[in-house]
Amino acid sequence: MVCLVEQAAWARDLAERLLAKPLPRRWAHTQGVAVQAVSLAPILGDEADTLTAAAYLHDIGYSPELVDTGFHPLDGARYLRDVAGADERLCRLVAHHSCAVNEATERDLYDALTKEFAPERRELTDALTFCDMTTGPDGRHLDVHERLAEIHSRYGPDHLVSRSIKTSTPCILAAVDAVETKLRELSDR
Repeated sequence: MVCLVEQAAWARDLAERLLAKPLPRRWAHTQGVAVQAVSLAPILGDEADTLTAAAYLHDIGYSPELVDTGFHPLDGARYLRDVAGADERLCRLVAHHSCAVNEATERDLYDALTKEFAPERRELTDALTFCDMTTGPDGRHLDVHERLAEIHSRYGPDHLVSRSIKTSTPCILAAVDAVETKLRELSDR
Protein backbone atom coordinates (compact mmCIF):
# COMPACT_ATOMS: atom_id res chain seq x y z
CA MET A 1 0.00 0.00 0.00
CA VAL A 2 1.27 3.43 -0.93
CA CYS A 3 1.57 6.10 1.76
CA LEU A 4 -1.10 8.70 0.98
CA VAL A 5 1.30 11.60 1.52
CA GLU A 6 3.60 10.31 -1.23
CA GLN A 7 0.91 9.34 -3.76
CA ALA A 8 1.77 11.92 -6.42
CA ALA A 9 5.48 11.04 -6.51
CA TRP A 10 4.69 7.31 -6.61
CA ALA A 11 2.07 7.86 -9.32
CA ARG A 12 4.47 9.93 -11.42
CA ASP A 13 7.14 7.23 -11.30
CA LEU A 14 4.64 4.49 -12.18
CA ALA A 15 3.09 6.45 -15.06
CA GLU A 16 6.50 7.36 -16.44
CA ARG A 17 7.58 3.71 -16.37
CA LEU A 18 4.40 2.61 -18.16
CA LEU A 19 4.04 5.45 -20.68
CA ALA A 20 7.26 7.39 -21.38
CA LYS A 21 8.99 4.97 -23.76
CA PRO A 22 6.13 3.13 -25.44
CA LEU A 23 3.79 6.16 -25.67
CA PRO A 24 5.79 9.42 -25.44
CA ARG A 25 2.93 11.59 -26.67
CA ARG A 26 0.56 10.06 -24.09
CA TRP A 27 3.25 10.69 -21.46
CA ALA A 28 3.44 14.36 -22.55
CA HIS A 29 -0.35 14.63 -22.19
CA THR A 30 -0.18 12.97 -18.77
CA GLN A 31 2.45 15.41 -17.54
CA GLY A 32 0.33 18.34 -18.73
CA VAL A 33 -2.72 16.94 -16.93
CA ALA A 34 -0.64 16.70 -13.75
CA VAL A 35 0.46 20.34 -14.12
CA GLN A 36 -3.21 21.30 -14.35
CA ALA A 37 -3.92 19.23 -11.22
CA VAL A 38 -1.20 21.00 -9.24
CA SER A 39 -2.73 24.33 -10.26
CA LEU A 40 -5.98 23.32 -8.55
CA ALA A 41 -4.37 22.93 -5.12
CA PRO A 42 -5.91 26.21 -3.86
CA ILE A 43 -9.43 24.84 -4.32
CA LEU A 44 -8.70 21.24 -3.30
CA GLY A 45 -6.73 21.61 -0.08
CA ASP A 46 -5.88 18.20 1.37
CA GLU A 47 -7.09 16.41 -1.76
CA ALA A 48 -4.58 18.09 -4.08
CA ASP A 49 -2.08 15.23 -3.82
CA THR A 50 -4.80 12.67 -4.58
CA LEU A 51 -5.86 14.63 -7.66
CA THR A 52 -2.25 14.99 -8.84
CA ALA A 53 -1.70 11.26 -8.41
CA ALA A 54 -4.88 10.51 -10.35
CA ALA A 55 -3.77 12.92 -13.08
CA TYR A 56 -0.54 10.97 -13.51
CA LEU A 57 -2.39 7.66 -13.54
CA HIS A 58 -5.52 8.46 -15.53
CA ASP A 59 -4.19 7.13 -18.86
CA ILE A 60 -1.93 4.26 -17.78
CA GLY A 61 -4.49 1.84 -19.22
CA TYR A 62 -3.14 2.79 -22.66
CA SER A 63 0.20 1.19 -21.79
CA PRO A 64 0.80 -1.88 -23.97
CA GLU A 65 1.69 -3.72 -20.74
CA LEU A 66 -1.79 -3.17 -19.32
CA VAL A 67 -4.19 -3.40 -22.25
CA ASP A 68 -6.80 -6.06 -21.58
CA THR A 69 -10.28 -4.85 -22.54
CA GLY A 70 -9.02 -2.00 -24.73
CA PHE A 71 -10.92 0.46 -22.51
CA HIS A 72 -8.13 2.39 -20.81
CA PRO A 73 -10.03 3.63 -17.72
CA LEU A 74 -11.01 0.08 -16.77
CA ASP A 75 -7.65 -1.48 -17.69
CA GLY A 76 -5.78 1.19 -15.74
CA ALA A 77 -8.03 0.99 -12.67
CA ARG A 78 -7.82 -2.79 -12.58
CA TYR A 79 -4.03 -2.66 -12.74
CA LEU A 80 -3.92 -0.11 -9.95
CA ARG A 81 -6.22 -2.22 -7.78
CA ASP A 82 -4.93 -5.70 -8.58
CA VAL A 83 -1.22 -5.18 -9.19
CA ALA A 84 -0.06 -1.83 -7.84
CA GLY A 85 -2.04 -1.86 -4.58
CA ALA A 86 -3.17 1.72 -5.10
CA ASP A 87 -5.54 3.61 -2.88
CA GLU A 88 -9.18 2.83 -3.67
CA ARG A 89 -9.92 6.49 -4.40
CA LEU A 90 -7.24 6.56 -7.09
CA CYS A 91 -8.69 3.45 -8.68
CA ARG A 92 -12.16 5.01 -8.74
CA LEU A 93 -10.89 8.29 -10.19
CA VAL A 94 -8.99 6.51 -12.96
CA ALA A 95 -11.99 4.27 -13.71
CA HIS A 96 -14.42 7.18 -13.99
CA HIS A 97 -12.29 10.01 -15.41
CA SER A 98 -13.75 12.26 -18.08
CA CYS A 99 -17.25 10.75 -18.02
CA ALA A 100 -15.90 7.28 -18.83
CA VAL A 101 -19.28 5.61 -18.25
CA ASN A 102 -20.37 6.77 -21.69
CA GLU A 103 -17.49 5.05 -23.46
CA ALA A 104 -18.00 2.02 -21.22
CA THR A 105 -21.56 1.87 -22.53
CA GLU A 106 -20.32 2.08 -26.14
CA ARG A 107 -17.94 -0.80 -25.44
CA ASP A 108 -20.52 -2.89 -23.58
CA LEU A 109 -18.41 -2.56 -20.41
CA TYR A 110 -20.76 -0.40 -18.34
CA ASP A 111 -21.65 -3.22 -15.93
CA ALA A 112 -18.02 -4.21 -15.43
CA LEU A 113 -16.96 -0.60 -14.80
CA THR A 114 -19.76 0.27 -12.40
CA LYS A 115 -19.76 -3.01 -10.49
CA GLU A 116 -16.02 -2.97 -9.94
CA PHE A 117 -15.55 0.74 -9.30
CA ALA A 118 -18.03 3.04 -7.63
CA PRO A 119 -17.82 6.68 -8.71
CA GLU A 120 -15.62 8.97 -6.63
CA ARG A 121 -16.85 12.19 -5.03
CA ARG A 122 -18.19 14.54 -7.72
CA GLU A 123 -15.91 17.50 -6.96
CA LEU A 124 -12.77 15.40 -7.32
CA THR A 125 -14.03 13.66 -10.45
CA ASP A 126 -14.91 17.05 -11.94
CA ALA A 127 -11.42 18.31 -11.12
CA LEU A 128 -9.78 15.37 -12.93
CA THR A 129 -12.11 15.82 -15.90
CA PHE A 130 -11.17 19.51 -15.98
CA CYS A 131 -7.47 18.65 -16.00
CA ASP A 132 -7.82 16.02 -18.73
CA MET A 133 -10.18 18.00 -20.93
CA THR A 134 -8.14 21.19 -20.86
CA THR A 135 -4.86 19.49 -21.83
CA GLY A 136 -3.98 18.56 -25.39
CA PRO A 137 -2.19 15.41 -26.54
CA ASP A 138 1.17 17.22 -26.41
CA GLY A 139 0.62 18.42 -22.82
CA ARG A 140 -0.28 22.01 -23.68
CA HIS A 141 -3.22 23.75 -22.06
CA LEU A 142 -6.27 23.97 -24.35
CA ASP A 143 -9.71 25.43 -24.03
CA VAL A 144 -12.22 22.61 -23.43
CA HIS A 145 -13.89 23.24 -26.79
CA GLU A 146 -10.53 22.99 -28.56
CA ARG A 147 -9.84 19.74 -26.73
CA LEU A 148 -13.19 18.25 -27.68
CA ALA A 149 -12.65 19.27 -31.30
CA GLU A 150 -9.16 17.74 -31.23
CA ILE A 151 -10.55 14.41 -30.00
CA HIS A 152 -13.22 14.37 -32.69
CA SER A 153 -10.64 15.25 -35.34
CA ARG A 154 -8.22 12.54 -34.18
CA TYR A 155 -10.80 9.74 -34.11
CA GLY A 156 -13.25 10.79 -36.81
CA PRO A 157 -17.03 11.09 -36.52
CA ASP A 158 -17.95 7.40 -36.57
CA HIS A 159 -15.41 6.10 -34.04
CA LEU A 160 -16.81 4.95 -30.70
CA VAL A 161 -14.54 7.40 -28.87
CA SER A 162 -16.06 10.29 -30.85
CA ARG A 163 -19.56 8.98 -30.19
CA SER A 164 -18.90 8.66 -26.47
CA ILE A 165 -17.27 12.10 -26.31
CA LYS A 166 -20.32 13.55 -28.04
CA THR A 167 -22.54 11.91 -25.41
CA SER A 168 -20.16 13.04 -22.65
CA THR A 169 -19.89 16.66 -23.79
CA PRO A 170 -22.59 18.03 -21.42
CA CYS A 171 -20.95 16.21 -18.49
CA ILE A 172 -17.47 17.41 -19.51
CA LEU A 173 -18.60 21.02 -19.98
CA ALA A 174 -20.38 20.97 -16.61
CA ALA A 175 -17.26 19.63 -14.88
CA VAL A 176 -15.02 22.25 -16.47
CA ASP A 177 -17.52 25.00 -15.62
CA ALA A 178 -17.75 23.83 -11.99
CA VAL A 179 -13.98 23.97 -11.56
CA GLU A 180 -13.62 27.30 -13.36
CA THR A 181 -16.38 28.73 -11.14
CA LYS A 182 -14.54 27.62 -8.00
CA LEU A 183 -11.30 29.14 -9.29
CA ARG A 184 -13.09 32.45 -10.05
CA GLU A 185 -14.73 32.49 -6.62
CA LEU A 186 -11.35 31.94 -5.00
CA SER A 187 -9.72 34.75 -6.99
CA ASP A 188 -12.61 37.12 -6.15
CA ARG A 189 -12.00 36.79 -2.42
